[in-house]
Amino acid sequence: MFLTLSFLLLSSISIAIGGPTFISVSNGARWGRWGDIARCPPGTVSKGFALKIEGKQWSGDDTAVNGIRLYCQPRDANAPQTIITPSQGLWGSWTFPFFCSSGYLVSFSMKVEPPQGSGDDTAVNNFKFRCSNGQEIEGVGLPWGSYGGWSDSCTNGICGVKTKIEPPQGLGDDTALNDAIFYCC
Repeated sequence: MFLTLSFLLLSSISIAIGGPTFISVSNGARWGRWGDIARCPPGTVSKGFALKIEGKQWSGDDTAVNGIRLYCQPRDANAPQTIITPSQGLWGSWTFPFFCSSGYLVSFSMKVEPPQGSGDDTAVNNFKFRCSNGQEIEGVGLPWGSYGGWSDSCTNGICGVKTKIEPPQGLGDDTALNDAIFYCC
């Protein structure tokens, strides 16, 4: 009886102080399918990110952000570094990475264009992250849409990500990255 009660008490305490297991925002777009989770190696945490961006197509089909990758490093060091990349769209190229000046990524906000009806949809256009030291870092995405609210915070940092990607639509309107969920350490 005492062992069971002790286990339940310790489990409740770890859940209460551990924070969320994942973080998300409510303004993700509706198209696409969720891919697999990409996780940082054990003992590492995300300290930076990069975006896969397709620039303005002017008279063509814009897709904006096609992917996001995280840069994982040991909590108290900058090396070694591992890059993790979840599912991504076909178009664009990777930006240079953005890093916290110290600390690690703990929460995010996503810039999303709402559905355009018969117009050209792009879905996700940029990301901002908040670091454990309070710094905010923003990618170099595209101008369409607006930022939604901030996610909850991962107490011990972000250590994984999965993305919702719309596959190529042939002659239809492509959007690529539509949403993301980040996993806490």
